[in-house]
Amino acid sequence: MFDSLSDRLGGVFDRLRGRGALTEADVRGAMREVRIALLEADVALPVARDFVDKVTEQAVGQNVLRSVTPGQQVVKIVNDALTDMLGGGEVGLDLGVTPPAVIMMVGLQGSGKTTTTAKLAKRLSKGQGGREAKKVLMASLDVNRPAAQEQLATLGKQVEVATLPIVAGQRPVEIAKRAMQAAKLQGYDVLMLDTAGRLHVDQALMDEMKAIADIATPHEILLVVDSLTGQDAVNVAQNFSEQVPLTGVVLTRMDGDARGGAALSMRAVTGKPIKFAGTGEKMDAIEAFHPGRVAGRILGMGDVVSLVEKAAEAIQAEDAERMAQRLAKGQFDMNDLRGQLAQMQRMGGLGALAGMMPGMKKAQAAMAGGSHDKTLVHMDAMIASMTPKERAKPELLNAKRKIRIAKGSGTTVQDVNKLLKMHQEMAGAMKKLKKMGGIKGMMAMLGKGGGMGGIGNALGGPDLGEMMGKAGGGLPGLGGPKLPPGFENFINKKK
Repeated sequence: MFDSLSDRLGGVFDRLRGRGALTEADVRGAMREVRIALLEADVALPVARDFVDKVTEQAVGQNVLRSVTPGQQVVKIVNDALTDMLGGGEVGLDLGVTPPAVIMMVGLQGSGKTTTTAKLAKRLSKGQGGREAKKVLMASLDVNRPAAQEQLATLGKQVEVATLPIVAGQRPVEIAKRAMQAAKLQGYDVLMLDTAGRLHVDQALMDEMKAIADIATPHEILLVVDSLTGQDAVNVAQNFSEQVPLTGVVLTRMDGDARGGAALSMRAVTGKPIKFAGTGEKMDAIEAFHPGRVAGRILGMGDVVSLVEKAAEAIQAEDAERMAQRLAKGQFDMNDLRGQLAQMQRMGGLGALAGMMPGMKKAQAAMAGGSHDKTLVHMDAMIASMTPKERAKPELLNAKRKIRIAKGSGTTVQDVNKLLKMHQEMAGAMKKLKKMGGIKGMMAMLGKGGGMGGIGNALGGPDLGEMMGKAGGGLPGLGGPKLPPGFENFINKKK
């Protein structure tokens, strides 16, 4: 979503970092480019002006201009200002003390309100985001849009969350009363009310929202807006906030090609925090909005914390235990590689991972459009075309077998060879890990001050050591925030 803005800002700061010393004129010239970049990203004019004025005032100070690394200092000031513009710290859901906590979802038609309701319900019911699992009930109050109530019921079955039974002819306020009663009697922790939308903001819609809010006294009133609508999303949020006591905003389609102005302007214009961001169509494609992490992604600093969280969610406990046992023996066959590829797919694919790794913006651009996420599919297809014996013992693969695998997976023999080379390099890394004493040896190295950089040196040489040292950690099973050896060949081939 922020790719265009990120590229523009990256170019500005690369020029600043390339100079040994900065003058006030250099800084002011760079800030003019930043302002143009923000306006082109559809950021509201007053917001862009205030942002640039604030950054310029700090960046032309003597502490920056006389700094040993003035370019880096300016980037830090911009990063802090971006974080502040996006809302400062993360603002979570207020579920109160006495259940049921009522979360009321409001917004216009087509903003993704019903789908977002189901996504949040699943997130709460599974205990994601550091919360305990909650017993959740969803209720659709949308009697205007055809099949809206049936849609929520279908999504409820999909995410395994209960929905209020549909009673034909009931009005929204009556449904809200029935939902409140059912939630109390059946011991639900959270009640989610999916209200009706309109094609545009009108008084009838606002009156209905107010009536429902009076009945349900919600702990949270979340406005769902489509980030692809740009400044219209900000205008909608402003109209709603003037008449309904909103507590937060959920931005949908953050994975789209919008210019990012809605996200950057929302907090400054409405005063309401962005609490969640929809990042795809799947039911688990929603994440808490962390201003600091988003600012880091925009400026190309990566987001290792989110990367680790995604890894924790993607990795199954049984798979992790099995892998740990095999690592201790220095074993790594094609089945293990296939498990690693599946984990990467669950974490969002190569493009999503590259966007979270420090210094990987160029790699992310190379993967733009999702073409390189097909690489994971092709690799999986090649492994699936092998027999169980071949997966366990890749050394059995002679020329005849490789031709069969290539035909069966729709790839070439060269692709099969590259996959085998990647596997050999990863297997070699696993054997080195065994020589270091396995997982215990790695932990001992950390304890002696070797750090992640020392482990990277031992496993893959100085390049991997430097990258792992900078990031301070890495992906479980992949040896740090570097793509598995051999992925570069596939990426270069697809360019």
